[in-house]
Amino acid sequence: MRRLLTDAAHTLVPPKGDRHGPLPPLMLVLTVVTGLIDAVSYLALGHVFVANMTGNVVFLGFALAGAPGLSVPASLVSMVSFLVGALAGGRFGTRFAAHRGRLLTTTTALQAVLVAGSAGALFLAHGEVTSPARYALIVLLGIAMGLQNAVARRLGVPDLTTTVLTLTLTGLAADSSPAGGPAPRPGRRILSVLAMFLGALAGALLLGHAELLHILALVLLPLVVTSVAAHRLSASGPAWIGPAA
Repeated sequence: MRRLLTDAAHTLVPPKGDRHGPLPPLMLVLTVVTGLIDAVSYLALGHVFVANMTGNVVFLGFALAGAPGLSVPASLVSMVSFLVGALAGGRFGTRFAAHRGRLLTTTTALQAVLVAGSAGALFLAHGEVTSPARYALIVLLGIAMGLQNAVARRLGVPDLTTTVLTLTLTGLAADSSPAGGPAPRPGRRILSVLAMFLGALAGALLLGHAELLHILALVLLPLVVTSVAAHRLSASGPAWIGPAA
């Protein structure tokens, strides 16, 4: 337990000289955003994910088999949008390969623009998830999450992909002491799972008590905070802004 608490503390407040600096807590914020956005997409946009592409591939198979409540076009549009975002994230990763702070600052700002665009599309639809508004949200949010996933890979913070937890959960069990493993970073892995869970829980609860437009506006807050924080914390050129080892 002491080791778990120590590791969690190092994740939230990295020790001076840590090669990832403030990236772990900022990535946890983005993991919460993923939970929020996937709650919105699945519960409000008709059983489709914009961040969890494993789920979309499975849904696509179900939909092609005629399972009710699922849409082949929605799954395909989400997957293509995610790939477009991942492509853009790859280009940004190449352009800012030598400065991880600038990479995170730029991409989270762009994510905020995409989420704001989705809120604007919903506003034009008078808050109603009409078919055009639904697909506009899937496209814009899918691009945003593809961008985030690609950038998280380039940032290279272990166990903090921000969108995928399967390998995180596998590592938590397979690398644990009972399994005979070294049990590296259990606190970071647990915090990653908890962040996604809390984001999804908050998104589901908010959908029951607030307008979708307001929830999208709320998602902007952590994205803007992350972008501003990454910019300010990397302005003095600390060691962690360099490429991941």
